[in-house]
Amino acid sequence: MNKQLQAAQHHDAGYNCSQAVLIAFCKELGLSQEMAARVATGFGGGMRHGGTCGGVTGALMVLGLKYGQVEASDQETKMKAYKMVQEFQARFAKKHGTIVCKELLGHNIGTEEGMKFIKEQGLLQSKCNTFIADAITIVEEMIQEQELENNE
Repeated sequence: MNKQLQAAQHHDAGYNCSQAVLIAFCKELGLSQEMAARVATGFGGGMRHGGTCGGVTGALMVLGLKYGQVEASDQETKMKAYKMVQEFQARFAKKHGTIVCKELLGHNIGTEEGMKFIKEQGLLQSKCNTFIADAITIVEEMIQEQELENNE
């Protein structure tokens, strides 16, 4: 099963966007599904205030786990990871016009009335699953590009 479908199933089952993206990559990152779900919990719905899309934050967690800095002195790795974060955000924004959840959905998922509207309109399935799939596609492309670069 591809990661986009797997993530959509997790999202439809009740995980937030950030959790769905991170869970899709947990096996290859050596992370249990339980830990992925826990770590990403607070990032759904733009961190519960309509900020950065959960699909985006989940993808950034994937990039951090795969390419992030481990040693405090390793500033080169940190800067490279920061560039990847910026590149991911630029690609996502190019496709959707923004990385901000409330702008993507047109309503603030972090408010009671916003969430009510979003649920009534079925936006969690129709729009959020698209954002999740696109976040995964972009991360997979970036990982593939990184692997090609490392093999040169």
